Amino acid sequence: MQEFHIKTPEQLLDLCDRIRGNRWLALDTEFMREKTYHPKFCLLQLCNGEIAASIDPLTLENLDPLLEIIYDPAILKVWHSARQDLEIFHHLWKKPPSPLFDTQLAATLLGLGDQVGYGNLVGSVLGHNLDKGHTRTDWSFRPLEESQLRYALDDVIYLGELYLNLDRRLRDLQRDQWLEDDFAALTDPSTYINVPEDAWQRIKGRQKLKGVQLAVLQSLASWRETRAIQANRPRRWILKDEIMVELARRQPRNTDGLDRIRGLEGGTLKRHGNELLELIGEAARLPKSQWPGEENLPPRLSPNQDAQVDLLMCSLRLLAEKNQITPTAICNRKELEALVVGVRDLDLLHGWRRALAGETLLQVLEGKHAPSMENGHLTLTGLP
Repeated sequence: MQEFHIKTPEQLLDLCDRIRGNRWLALDTEFMREKTYHPKFCLLQLCNGEIAASIDPLTLENLDPLLEIIYDPAILKVWHSARQDLEIFHHLWKKPPSPLFDTQLAATLLGLGDQVGYGNLVGSVLGHNLDKGHTRTDWSFRPLEESQLRYALDDVIYLGELYLNLDRRLRDLQRDQWLEDDFAALTDPSTYINVPEDAWQRIKGRQKLKGVQLAVLQSLASWRETRAIQANRPRRWILKDEIMVELARRQPRNTDGLDRIRGLEGGTLKRHGNELLELIGEAARLPKSQWPGEENLPPRLSPNQDAQVDLLMCSLRLLAEKNQITPTAICNRKELEALVVGVRDLDLLHGWRRALAGETLLQVLEGKHAPSMENGHLTLTGLP
């Protein structure tokens, strides 16, 4: 394996000549985002099976020759847990490169672990133990140490071999087409667009609110999202989730009311107090027809419905075991809760997930199938 650390335009052009025309490229990025809304792009690593290289975007002003190769639709891009890496490409160049193969998703589909880490997957599949000593590295600091560059290159050196191994296993099981929709979603630009008006749906604790309180939360969350984007600062630096939920619940009308919100810092009050009061007041006066829909909230289940979800979870595990796949690759408990309360627009009921499990789980709800014990072994059987 030839290894390169690319810092100059001349080195970049030479690298592009060496890797142009490959069938696939393994890719990874290093970034920082603890103090920013958007990730700060600090390092790009790639490998084609013969050449491994780290490319420094902090010293190279123009990556266009390499981007032309990365965005070539004839080249498959191989990633592990691609979403955050692709967010960088979407932010900087307006679209993620495609097509792609994500080894983490493939591993889940093969029953090798739910959201398994790269190092653990390399260890279990290829038998290599990777150094984990630089997981907390400040990748924006220059110069990078040799051990840091070694760690970064290891993130792609084994990635291609991992892809070839997992792809072969998927084909052997005739599952190589199953992840097409998941991969397509990762390369869809809309996946990486955060609409401020929808930000309230990601607020932890929103299920505690109802009615006009949700309208206030929507207004506050939209304001925070816009502020965070404009300032390129983490959302929590603008206003924490729990504070927004409490503001939406109590809807203070003056600064005295704001002072009574536990955890609302003095600096935030000074900078944004009047603006928050205005937002709360305007949202509180909205007509009911403009309140956000409570259908976007997690369902509240009765004890009987909760028991139905437990039954579906048991059935799901049995179906997953039968097909040698992790249950979470098919769906999670929240989707089953939605299924129980009547929601049908679910990933579980589309594509391979419906064929593998969704149709059977619907029949469990209809009383046509149920888990039962046979010779000391739990199985899913049809009811008479």
